[in-house]
Amino acid sequence: MTSALKTRPRNSAATAARRSVPPAKASVEASITLSSKNYSSWSLRGWLLAKLAGLSFDEVMVPIDDNTRNEILLLSPSILVPCLTHGDIKVWDTLAIGEYLNEIKPEAGLLPTDVAARAHCRAICGEMHSGFSSLRAALPMNLKGDFPGHKVWARALGDIDRVTAIWRDCIDRYGGPFLFGDKPCMADAMYAPVATRFLTYHVKLDRVAILYCQQIMSMPEMKSWVAAAKQEKEDIEEFDMEF
Repeated sequence: MTSALKTRPRNSAATAARRSVPPAKASVEASITLSSKNYSSWSLRGWLLAKLAGLSFDEVMVPIDDNTRNEILLLSPSILVPCLTHGDIKVWDTLAIGEYLNEIKPEAGLLPTDVAARAHCRAICGEMHSGFSSLRAALPMNLKGDFPGHKVWARALGDIDRVTAIWRDCIDRYGGPFLFGDKPCMADAMYAPVATRFLTYHVKLDRVAILYCQQIMSMPEMKSWVAAAKQEKEDIEEFDMEF
């Protein structure tokens, strides 16, 4: 028996029109102000936290003027860059940015789910946020720089020992390759600029620290940041000398 149903001819023009419509762009959720990608470790931390959270954001680059220069040189009374703007909310402290992103993007896992691990993560993030002043002064972030044979100040050696002890402890406890397991979290964003410093100044490290630095630098987000940093034209003379 022959079917009475007939195939309706396709409207080729309509089909072609549908295919030609470009996909809608993902809406941007937020913006983040940044200063130098080459020199500003705090900008890197805030940007990396937003990337790890999966937040869609625009970058707003702040020119290196006296204010941003003082922040980078640690001469400012407070650090106002980076600043995350999300709707009507502004958050400008890096730890506060991390905590805020964890609230709005809990599925990203910026903080561990286990209460003890979460407390540990917050503790070492706070230590990085408020401490290691000698390391910051002796080894300023400079992604375009390369200083083999750099002599590290004696006071900074204690900071280096403490940072690498934190890394060894976390990787031993949680199995690596990141500080709290198999994916980067808030702690890795906080310590990522230190990994770049160790590489820039050829700091002698133990095997665990070397592997951790390699893990951080192999992240696609870090590769993107470093590539952009190396294209920057602005230089800060104090950071481009072998002191």
